[in-house]
Amino acid sequence: MDLRKAICELSETLTRDRHELHEHPELSFKEAKTTEYIAKRLESMGISVMRYPSYYGLVGTIAGKAQGKTVLLRADIDALPIKEASGVSFASQNIGVMHACGHDAHTAMLLGAAKVLKEESKNFLGTVKLLFQSAEESGNGAPFYIKNGILKDVDAAFAIHVQPGLPLGTISLDAGLRSTSCTNFNLTITGTSAHGSTPHLGHDAIVAASAVIMDIQTLVSRISDPLNPLVVTIGKVEAGKQFNIICDEVKLEGTIRTYDRDLFEGIPKKLEALAQGTAEAMDCHAKMDVVTHEPLCSNDDPALLDAASKAAVSLWGEEALVTMPAMMASEDFAFIMDEVPSVIAYLGTGTDTDKSPLHSNTFRIDDAVLPRGAGIYAGFALNVLGKEG
Repeated sequence: MDLRKAICELSETLTRDRHELHEHPELSFKEAKTTEYIAKRLESMGISVMRYPSYYGLVGTIAGKAQGKTVLLRADIDALPIKEASGVSFASQNIGVMHACGHDAHTAMLLGAAKVLKEESKNFLGTVKLLFQSAEESGNGAPFYIKNGILKDVDAAFAIHVQPGLPLGTISLDAGLRSTSCTNFNLTITGTSAHGSTPHLGHDAIVAASAVIMDIQTLVSRISDPLNPLVVTIGKVEAGKQFNIICDEVKLEGTIRTYDRDLFEGIPKKLEALAQGTAEAMDCHAKMDVVTHEPLCSNDDPALLDAASKAAVSLWGEEALVTMPAMMASEDFAFIMDEVPSVIAYLGTGTDTDKSPLHSNTFRIDDAVLPRGAGIYAGFALNVLGKEG
């Protein structure tokens, strides 16, 4: 098979799929119509589909000519709670929800790869699993599939994420750290209410929470090695009922990002202890709940990186490969990377005139990049699986 030719011939189909998905985005854990669309597309290709009774997303399976390795290709399918202002003709029809992180593109690319791999299945050994994953944006979508056996017999896994910080069509397959771990947490600071004119008769949860917010930054400046990146952010504060009432409860929501596995495990415990100590010093109480605890992404398998790089170069040339520093963003493909040998690739979507960042309401993707992603998905699988003889 001439893989490049086969993929490029799918350009219109890739674009049509992406536009359809982009027009009808759905939030994490709510991807009912998206799942249905993907299932119909796969079934029209003759690919068997497994759905889950209580969860969205699905798994397609393509069997080769004989037994061999199993490769998992993953695309995320959920969107974000953003009102779109991209100006594209196929903008979201679901007002307040937008594909602002490229998951529509990932899904279209994997559908394209699925078609090519199905047509080539008489020539390769082993099995390809196609995971169209729900709820990546929640930071906790992948564990469901892992608990339900998706990684059974999987020898290698691969994912792609679009990256507007890279030139259009370029591909980063750097070894080592790619994205941070991410621990999202809630903190509740509880005090005692009183009249605003008699603060001494209450215990002000707002003052205690303010101190906690400031003290948390000592985790970065005094607990962590300054040469080891650590970010602790409080992004949401809910407090107070009225101007003349001493507040008795403050709710904080935040996130911890690090590349260090020891900090990933240790900092949440230190944060909780610090918050409790600071609050108690003001006769208040702090309670912490970890919402998600998502590991880091790291490309650590040289053989799989080689398989992915060869796929990219054979399709698009040496000039397609670029280097990119690791990011402080997170990616829940990390749960899969923790379990089986894996690679994550970053596919450039940036142009001279448009570098709208991920998660922005103006984020756009040039459809010309879709064949590149589809080709790398398919090429990686074929390189890992190999042919008989």
